[in-house]
Amino acid sequence: MYDAGTRRLALDALGSGESLSSVSRRLGMSRSALRGWREGPEPAVDPTACPRCTASSLAKAPYARLLGLYLGDGCVSAQAKGVHALRISCDDSYPDLIAEVRATIAAVYSARPVHRVAAPGCTQVVSYWKHWPCLFPQHGPGRKHLRRIELDGWQREIVADHPEDFVRGLFMSDGCRVANWATRRTGDQVRRYEYTRYLFANESADIMRLCQWALDLLGVAWRMPRRNALSVARRDAVAVLDRIVGTKA
Repeated sequence: MYDAGTRRLALDALGSGESLSSVSRRLGMSRSALRGWREGPEPAVDPTACPRCTASSLAKAPYARLLGLYLGDGCVSAQAKGVHALRISCDDSYPDLIAEVRATIAAVYSARPVHRVAAPGCTQVVSYWKHWPCLFPQHGPGRKHLRRIELDGWQREIVADHPEDFVRGLFMSDGCRVANWATRRTGDQVRRYEYTRYLFANESADIMRLCQWALDLLGVAWRMPRRNALSVARRDAVAVLDRIVGTKA
């Protein structure tokens, strides 16, 4: 019995024009098995298969968004029989955000229902799967800001391809859109003016650097008014985040 990755490798070789005999010798499998794969239908996709453990595909844009949500307000915890729970905590004031988190998790893993669990002051959006640690290797004991948080190479590739989704996930969890005001003297008059800015706050310096990197990929100017807070206030930069993030609801 060959795994899905071996099957895909063999079919790709046959599709590129390599002969049945050559693929059989190179991969050490029977010609009859290869012929059956080539002429038979593709096997049904196992919805519980892990994209990191098998050749099953990963929805990359939703995953980039879910990664941002996880780094902000998420955790992975062990349950019975090797199952893990992915939990994203959401403020009850934002029902649309809760719905979006549920839809994002379902887009990444649809084989099991996504649950809403009431918690003090918030709603936890929860999904159970044995392979959540495979998709979130940053999982570990303790709070995120007290341990090292780094993306694996495959995660960095996904974020580089989908920085908008990653930034949306980060700002929807630990960010906000606020109206600020300031004063400016013009001649003898002091005028007050208002402006919009985005704030992202996180105690983890590693997660803050990931946010900065993703904003750089988008060409969004940012500054650090405090060590644990990032501000986006330039008009053109705010316009980009208005398109990507907007106001929580």
